[in-house]
Amino acid sequence: MERGFDEAKAQRNWLEKLGEKIPGFRGFQDRELRRDVDKLQREYLASEMTRLKAELRKTAERYTDAGKIGVLHLFDRLDRRMDGVAGAIRYCDYGATGFFDVIKVDEAALEELYQFDLGVLEDLSVLADSLAAIPQPGEADPLPALEAALERLQELEEKWASRETAVNRVVQTTAG
Repeated sequence: MERGFDEAKAQRNWLEKLGEKIPGFRGFQDRELRRDVDKLQREYLASEMTRLKAELRKTAERYTDAGKIGVLHLFDRLDRRMDGVAGAIRYCDYGATGFFDVIKVDEAALEELYQFDLGVLEDLSVLADSLAAIPQPGEADPLPALEAALERLQELEEKWASRETAVNRVVQTTAG
């Protein structure tokens, strides 16, 4: 996310660059830019989850077409939980907290939050690998792979739920 913030900052137009010279205005600009970059990051994560969910549904359809309906409940459970995680990521309300309301941001605490977000992206990649490991109908027993994917999803859910704590550390460090 830090790289995205720096890239967005570098693309400011001349009027925005002029505004940086006005006392207090730069903090406002940076706050808005951080909000925009954060939203883009969350949208990307949520859209990636939606893409993975679509792939999972295709695999489930192949199981249905092959008459292998004994494991469809696990596909359904994964589908519903992935939908929940995508929604939690896309619609989380931490932008309303003090994270974006401060002008001066503690860069070390913010870097910790960016590293957290990078970890979520890596966890999403691990989930994608788990979903890709689900065998096609008739190749092997899908149960172990489906259970492993559910475990990876559980870890991702728990990690995302703990993000509020990471955001609160930024807010407390910044406010203090």
